[in-house]
Amino acid sequence: MSSNRGVVYIGPGKVEVQNIADPGLHAPDGRKIEHGVILKVISTNICGSDQHMVRGRTTAEPGLVLGHEITGEVIEKGADVEMLDIGDIVSVPFNVACGRCRCCREGDTGVCLTVNPARAGGAYGYVDMGGWIGGQARYVMVPYADFNLLKFPDRDRAMSKILDLTMLSDILPTGFHGAWKAGVGVGSIVYVAGAGPVGLAAAASARILGAAVVMIGDFNKERLEHARKVGFEPVDLSKGDNLPEMIAEITGSPEVDAAIDAVGFEARGHSGGEQPAIVLNQMMQITRAAGNIGIPGLYVTEDPGAVDDAAKQGSLSMRFGLGWAKAQSLHTGQTPVLKYNRQLMQAILHDRLPIADIVNATIIPLDQAVAGYASFDDGVAKKFVLDPHGGLAA
Repeated sequence: MSSNRGVVYIGPGKVEVQNIADPGLHAPDGRKIEHGVILKVISTNICGSDQHMVRGRTTAEPGLVLGHEITGEVIEKGADVEMLDIGDIVSVPFNVACGRCRCCREGDTGVCLTVNPARAGGAYGYVDMGGWIGGQARYVMVPYADFNLLKFPDRDRAMSKILDLTMLSDILPTGFHGAWKAGVGVGSIVYVAGAGPVGLAAAASARILGAAVVMIGDFNKERLEHARKVGFEPVDLSKGDNLPEMIAEITGSPEVDAAIDAVGFEARGHSGGEQPAIVLNQMMQITRAAGNIGIPGLYVTEDPGAVDDAAKQGSLSMRFGLGWAKAQSLHTGQTPVLKYNRQLMQAILHDRLPIADIVNATIIPLDQAVAGYASFDDGVAKKFVLDPHGGLAA
């Protein structure tokens, strides 16, 4: 293993690519573990949830190595790893999960009960998620490898579709989870809030689930134009503040069967200012009675940069009575990636889901991560894929 480098959070508004420690088979508390593997990272993606930390909207401490969307090659394994071999190409679910606790045994790997002393749920390179080192780096350690990792069945085939398969670590299963929990099926009329990568992944998932119409709403004209190019109905929120009327112009009805919030807590209203509950309230407004709302967008328990004291503690001004009166179902929380990633891998390998084109995957070297973060924060219609070893461009 050559020297490791990774993307490090320095403080609000700033990241750097630095030399970092080589990973070892150790838990965050220093305990030796034999159920883990060391990966040579093939691809690792910049995610919108990383941006929340970089903007200073979480309690992340400087020095955190970022990155939870990881695809890599096994180069070292512990004595307890039985189902993986050196040289295997694998996708890493962003959830760190033990596979043994009640939640993991019931498939709810997003809220594993053992990998984070502070709360349910663990993740790589993320605030309050257990201290697991992030994977926007050349090398990374993955614990509970036999349980967590998805092995690609054929190395050459996997590398030929690596820009699609790299989305299996987070955004594609997250988008699919949002669509699935929103009840999308054959003939559904669907609205997705947010035309970023997760919103596009949710829209793509709705389409493969059989939706008749998939609309995507956003203020960002570049992202809306990209959504249109890949086959979705754009809704330009800058043109008005009556979302039911805008939907009716497309479908003939002001309501939808299913709605997906792919924005989260940094949502903005038509006035341009932050309104953290506005998307949730709009979802309840436009979703039909007894309809479902999937919420893959991130909401946090602490937001030091929030617009008011209540929002700083994660308390939002939701019109919950409206959702209750309409007998709607809302589903929140981290996506349990293992529920979906194998099926989605097959859809990719058999040319049913060209997710790299849909999210406009764009390769950049690891050492250009700082520029990638800045461009992504500016709202560019791209999903940046970091290439730590220069193998993706070959």
